Amino acid sequence: MSKSYWLLSAGLVAIATPAYAQDPQEPAPTPSPTEQASVDENAAEDPDIIVTAQGRQQILQDVPLAVSAVSGESLQNTGASDIRQLNQLAPSLLVSSTGTEANGSVRVRGIGTVGDNPGLESSVAVFIDGVYRSRSGIGLNELGEIERVEVLRGPQGTLFGRNASAGLIHVISKRPNMNELEGFVEASYGNYDFMRLAGGLSGPIGEGMGFRLDGVWTQRDGFYHDLTNNTRVNDRDRMFVRGQLLFEPTSAISVRLIGDYTNRNEACCAAVYINENVAEANRNLLTSANPIIPVLLSLGTPAAAFTQDPYSRNIYPTPGRTYDGHTTDWGISGQVDWDLGGARLTSITAYRDYDTDQSSDTDYNFADLLFRADDGNAYHRQFQTFSQELRLQGSAFGDRLDWLVGGYYAQEDLTLTDNLKFGTQYGAFASCRLIAAISPGIPRDPSQPGCRAGPGGAITDTVLRGIFPDPPGATQGAQPFINGLIALSGVNNVGSNPDVYQQSSDNFAVFTHNIVHITDRLALTVGLRYTSENKDFAATFGNTNTSCPAIQAALLPFLTPGSGQTTTVPASLMGGVVSLSCQGNSTAELNGVTITDDRNEDEWTGTGVLSFQPNEDILLYGSYSRGYKAGGFNLDRSALKSPILPFAATPGGAQALVGNLQFDPEIVDAFELGMKLTFRRATFNVALFHQEFENFQLNTFNGSVFLVQNINGCGNLAGGETTDEDLEGPNAGGRGTCAAGDVIPGVISNGIEIEATVNPVPDLRVTAGLTYANTRYKDDLVGNDSGVPLDPALRRLPGDNISNAPELVFTGSFAYTPPIGNSGLSALFYIDTRVTSDYNTGSDLFPQKEQDGFALVNARVGVRGPEERWSLELWAQNLFNQDYTQVAFNSPFQATTSGPATGALATTFPPDRYPGGTQIFSAFLAEPRTFGLTGRFRF
Repeated sequence: MSKSYWLLSAGLVAIATPAYAQDPQEPAPTPSPTEQASVDENAAEDPDIIVTAQGRQQILQDVPLAVSAVSGESLQNTGASDIRQLNQLAPSLLVSSTGTEANGSVRVRGIGTVGDNPGLESSVAVFIDGVYRSRSGIGLNELGEIERVEVLRGPQGTLFGRNASAGLIHVISKRPNMNELEGFVEASYGNYDFMRLAGGLSGPIGEGMGFRLDGVWTQRDGFYHDLTNNTRVNDRDRMFVRGQLLFEPTSAISVRLIGDYTNRNEACCAAVYINENVAEANRNLLTSANPIIPVLLSLGTPAAAFTQDPYSRNIYPTPGRTYDGHTTDWGISGQVDWDLGGARLTSITAYRDYDTDQSSDTDYNFADLLFRADDGNAYHRQFQTFSQELRLQGSAFGDRLDWLVGGYYAQEDLTLTDNLKFGTQYGAFASCRLIAAISPGIPRDPSQPGCRAGPGGAITDTVLRGIFPDPPGATQGAQPFINGLIALSGVNNVGSNPDVYQQSSDNFAVFTHNIVHITDRLALTVGLRYTSENKDFAATFGNTNTSCPAIQAALLPFLTPGSGQTTTVPASLMGGVVSLSCQGNSTAELNGVTITDDRNEDEWTGTGVLSFQPNEDILLYGSYSRGYKAGGFNLDRSALKSPILPFAATPGGAQALVGNLQFDPEIVDAFELGMKLTFRRATFNVALFHQEFENFQLNTFNGSVFLVQNINGCGNLAGGETTDEDLEGPNAGGRGTCAAGDVIPGVISNGIEIEATVNPVPDLRVTAGLTYANTRYKDDLVGNDSGVPLDPALRRLPGDNISNAPELVFTGSFAYTPPIGNSGLSALFYIDTRVTSDYNTGSDLFPQKEQDGFALVNARVGVRGPEERWSLELWAQNLFNQDYTQVAFNSPFQATTSGPATGALATTFPPDRYPGGTQIFSAFLAEPRTFGLTGRFRF
């Protein structure tokens, strides 16, 4: 039995999940739209939690959808400050962050989008107070005072302004208090010198108007210790403020204005090498058996970087390089609700501006190979978004029909500025890397041009011919190869200068969502959406890499032998060094070059739900939904072509290749069967789901560049099926072709979700959630709906579960708030857990990126004053200091093979266990245990 199943069993015995609702007594009648404000203000007294998952005020248990509603109290108890902590509260949800705090990946039922490329939108949309946030990483900001968070599973599009293919997170902040003045202050202190201050004030401003103002300031030392520069990385330094005005001039009109501002100055995100202590498959990769390790050691990397426990969180970046980043995020929105008598009109108008800049030691190594300088414009992203949503809803035919029609428009301007450069030691590293790949026995001296050593202080023609002898009559000698090695020394401190990508997106949609009450017990929901998406793309490149053409000229003859010549050096090795030295098409040929393109999409999506309530305590439903996520552009010039050949080899140059940056829209067909049971002191919900994704958008890093590729299945793959033993064949990993008529969905997600809440006695709530999701790739895969071969870097995908998609997840909590005698005081005892089975954290599914199953536990104990006017709480997150990896990735450039090892190296690194050959791996680790004390005062 695997470790993950033992963990799951232990978790089921020990504890159950956090609260999703208030005590369920007799179901309350569904509030009318005009009762919105009073419902929100009196939610604490309402026995049923009210949600807007269908665009209407409804009791959670009456909604025929798979939706979790997490209360503000539950968020407070688990210590949530942004959407990452929702992992502890919703078993079908997984939120992770990677290379910067601007990157966040949200997954529902195992489906999500890797957040490292801003050209990709999220499969799981994030809304805050009805306003769409352009990328899910923007939700990593502080949240402030929250009423609740709704997590909708499955495709969305007929209710909210923006469509999503996998799910939706809707954060609803607390509204202004129109009746009386109220406020709070809160202070926390914890380990890593964690300090957090929060406060808020709300109340009426004359007749029919109220306000709310809340803010957060927090600081914390970093979890990583930078031993090179004697500083901390992955720290926290952020400030958040939000102000609201609520104006109700009449009982029919409500106007809510919201403005918020976030500022963050944080160093993020460091990574460590991972060894066999993290995953057994990493054995030998960080030892001298791997030729890349002596190369890195010779360039000054401390041996401890490879031998230490990764969870010591000691890092050794290049001297003087930093991970400093700065983010500002601000916006304003206005929501108008107008009761017209026979219908209700809702308008949500918003403008958002998200601006972030991130420097990095991009190779995560002491050797100076690749970096983005801390100059205020290293890796700069800006999203400027205007959106307008209109909804009109009402009822007809004696309330037999609840109808809703709406329209949505969003205009987004995205600007990405990149200044990625090779480091001061790159030339020595690249030449030594190639020599080590040819033969580990050749002496190397990184202090010499071309890493030259050996007899007479140089790598001679004789030395090379002794290793790779030419056939009789060959004229190709080794001197051009030596010249190429020497030319590599020119690729230092050059690269982007800068590259500027601009994308303008216009999204227009009309939608409708209607509930037909066929009888008092039987209802049919029908929703439909039409979306038109237009994206205009332009990129202007700046580049100072003048050595790349010389390297190509010197080394390409070894890749493409002419008459009377043979390839002295294996093409895969030579191609690797040329590719890296012109990494991401980093060549002066692009300097000053501008390319443009555009794409237009029109999609129909929708949903149908049949629900039946045999009595007030049981709801049964079945649904079908079709979802959509827009296509777009890979904002990475490496996707234009293979960097081995110059742009001059392509007629029309870069502009002729711009189509290679495009990827197609992601489409999903989803089916669901559900049951919701409501008892006097308990609820029990079950959902069965089946989802099929066409053109699944995958973003992965192959050790040199980011790849974006659509993934589809094939009913008749040319070349036959692939086995794990055939990792280098012509169809390895499903790298065959497929006739367009045989292309089928490439990602399938099947599973079951169970949620239960029990309130056995007053002041005690025990609930549980379990998700089983088999989210996997089809056995035979192709790259898009035209049936092109899958990229070789994705050869492990066929038939396997997709990344960050554990099959089993259990969440649980225990909340007990008993009175302390007759003093008016009460105690708080709270604990929650998330238990997850094994999963792979890398989007290429290399076994070196496997994460064993584990359990996370948060806990909180405290004492509270009368009516909870004050409280003092001791808390811990990750109570048992569980070590685990968020995302593992190929350490940039750090391999001596461009694929599975061959020859003598294949004995140490057999392709079935080491599909990346000698590639070594790094990881972004999850947070260690944190603990502290919080005091609150409310009036």
